[in-house]
Amino acid sequence: MFIQTEGTPNPSTLKFIPGCEVMGRAGTANFTSAETAVRSPLAVRLFETEGVEGIFLGDDFVTVTKTDDKEWDILKPMILGAIMEHFTDGKPVIEAGIDENDDDDAADGSIEAQIKDLLDTRVRPAVAQDGGDIIFQSFESGIVYLRMQGACSGCPSSSMTLKNGVENMLKHYIPEVLEVREA
Repeated sequence: MFIQTEGTPNPSTLKFIPGCEVMGRAGTANFTSAETAVRSPLAVRLFETEGVEGIFLGDDFVTVTKTDDKEWDILKPMILGAIMEHFTDGKPVIEAGIDENDDDDAADGSIEAQIKDLLDTRVRPAVAQDGGDIIFQSFESGIVYLRMQGACSGCPSSSMTLKNGVENMLKHYIPEVLEVREA
């Protein structure tokens, strides 16, 4: 198994691409601690590496965020080994029967549905290329609240992405949107 790595705009985060499906159609999963990762054997294994601060699982990639006191030169080989071992052993990425993503908002034409559709089709693919994800939280009084995950969480350029990119696009297509804020 050959695992590629890519840098992200966030220097504390690296994107690992194992060349196989990670989450696939199941969506994404974001873990900020070992305690929150219990449903993912892969994330639990990665959190065993000292210095790992966050794990984001995407369609075909794993994004790992490190603590400031650790260097990628030390962490990268250990993370590569853990990912390779996990997939070679054929273990599940997420335990069966445990699903955190339950989107109860059908494509009903509401403003929220329009926002989600634009995020899914135009924003998420670009954000995923940088090793992250953008999650719709709510729409209240003209303000869209979004949460950045993976490499995009804590990235210095994420606020610029939200304001200059996402906000302008949403305002263009949906006049009811007045502003975008990070949740």
